[in-house]
Amino acid sequence: MPPCIGCSFARKPPLLMSVRRYPDFWQHNNGLARALSPLSALFELAARRRRQYYQANPSRTPALSAPVVVIGNLSVGGTGKTPLVNWLVGCAQELGFTPGVVLRGYGGRAVGPQRVSGDDSAEQVGDEALLIARHTGVAVAIGRDRPAAAAQLINQAGVDLVISDDGLQHYRLVRDVELVVIDAERGLGNRRCLPAGPLREGPNRLTEVDWVICNGAQSTECQGHFRLKPGPLRAVGNAPEKINPPQPGDSVVALAGIGHPERFFATLDALGFHLEERPRPDHHHFRASDFAYLSGRAIVMTEKDAVKCAAIAPANCWQLPVVAEPDPATATQLRALLQTAAERFARRSASA
Repeated sequence: MPPCIGCSFARKPPLLMSVRRYPDFWQHNNGLARALSPLSALFELAARRRRQYYQANPSRTPALSAPVVVIGNLSVGGTGKTPLVNWLVGCAQELGFTPGVVLRGYGGRAVGPQRVSGDDSAEQVGDEALLIARHTGVAVAIGRDRPAAAAQLINQAGVDLVISDDGLQHYRLVRDVELVVIDAERGLGNRRCLPAGPLREGPNRLTEVDWVICNGAQSTECQGHFRLKPGPLRAVGNAPEKINPPQPGDSVVALAGIGHPERFFATLDALGFHLEERPRPDHHHFRASDFAYLSGRAIVMTEKDAVKCAAIAPANCWQLPVVAEPDPATATQLRALLQTAAERFARRSASA
């Protein structure tokens, strides 16, 4: 039985279960957005009631024996969380923690809780989980039950700091620090909740989190910011040695199945490539048919897509790696927040 009327709707609204692209009207208060506003009001109310329920009933939130840092979105669609998670993992290791990452495993078949290996398939564990496991080398676990997945990391992998990728609205997961990532270009859209706008909770939720960080230029809604720094192109599969990656000035097919493909296209454009843009829905399950009629043409895709395509990608298919690069002040604050999570956990444990 859900803890409040409308809670299951607030977790995943039926109207949008199949929508995997960001509609243009979410950026504007146009007629369609206004027509859907009564449903948005219901969604926002259900989301708020659900949060209040867990705040009033802490017994519904399983205790964990390590601090938890949640990195989430207020809006749907890609914001660049995963590269920031990878950066935070490295930062936590520098501070002496043994971090692990927990996430849903969206796009994979596994229900979990399940540990993720770099040798797993994206079809089983999800593209983001596999990408984080390969990038960081730390213990990663997926599961619909995020507390159970986190407990597995703590009890079986010796993790002493849990980083949750996209767990802001998963209120069964205890948290010591909350970080929200906002895409600087889209911001909060039209500031309406689903389905009239892109928000999972009302914009006032930002006042309750510990830190709001923008991917891109600084914004009035953010306290810090980072950028995604691209690296050199790498082969998706086993490209023959005689095939060289495309160079700036070359024409490429830009293939992206992510929440905000326009950001990826803009990055390639800024690097000097001439693009034929081929967007796909977020978490798209690539098949050989996606590469039909592209034989002999240079293809560039995101790392998140590439983890799903190594076995089916043609020889001249490349991935563009990116890393999160916070500005110095933001990096200092993020390090401090990791320490804050440990301090809050210690106080919480002492009072239990």
